[in-house]
Amino acid sequence: MTFEEVLIQKPAERAQCTGKALEEVLVSAQDNITVGVYECAKVMNLDPDSVSFCVLAMDEEFQCDIALQIHFTLIQSFCFDNDISIVRVSDMQRLAEIVGAKAAPLEDAHCVLITNPADGSWEDPALQKLHLFCEESRSLNDWVPEILLPER
Repeated sequence: MTFEEVLIQKPAERAQCTGKALEEVLVSAQDNITVGVYECAKVMNLDPDSVSFCVLAMDEEFQCDIALQIHFTLIQSFCFDNDISIVRVSDMQRLAEIVGAKAAPLEDAHCVLITNPADGSWEDPALQKLHLFCEESRSLNDWVPEILLPER
């Protein structure tokens, strides 16, 4: 899908399309994801150039968690400073289901990073679609767009 095709989609279609693209990327990048706020912060600190995409997940039960909100603000700022595309999802449980075993021992799927493999061989058209979506959203002053993950 080209950037022009993304631009002419209706907002509901765009949200559904990007949700499917995000799920595809997370499934195909299982070996290149980091799950958990603290684990993601470590990766960003050690090698920010390896980070390709960031997903923040917030459920209603964590809306009042001030510490988590501070971490999100710092992660968002880091992503903006390092030109890392970032999105929000509102269903942490669904995100944890998609990333599977990576989230099970941690039970913290509030933040998921997609990193580039060391050899740089991994490219995904769905990831490019997500980058285009983020670029378009930023041009509309939506700096951290929310994506709806598809139901199972």
